Amino acid sequence: MKLTLIAVASTVVTLTLSALAEDMPGMKMDGMEGMQMEQETKQAPVATADGTIKAIDTAKHTVTISHGAVPAVQWPPMTMAFSVAEDQLTGLTVGDRVTFSFRLESGKATIVSIKK
Repeated sequence: MKLTLIAVASTVVTLTLSALAEDMPGMKMDGMEGMQMEQETKQAPVATADGTIKAIDTAKHTVTISHGAVPAVQWPPMTMAFSVAEDQLTGLTVGDRVTFSFRLESGKATIVSIKK
């Protein structure tokens, strides 16, 4: 008897939840065409640091930089590789002191700008 009651109650809960999860066909969306979800338009913030170029890998589109602390992303001083567009490497060589800005998204740091 108890098992039957549990089975019936489980079925009712399941059906109720699935009904609530369906789209709301009667909901009017007039005038909302231009709206976008906030997280769709929000980009990761840009952080800035100074450092010295230790390596450039044009095949992998990376530049390895030994940089100071970056408080904006709570990083201590370290040496690491950053993704970079090939055209941003023009005129840069190993040993150059640079100021650079980067964006950190999903654990990947990508150079936005880099200058000697």
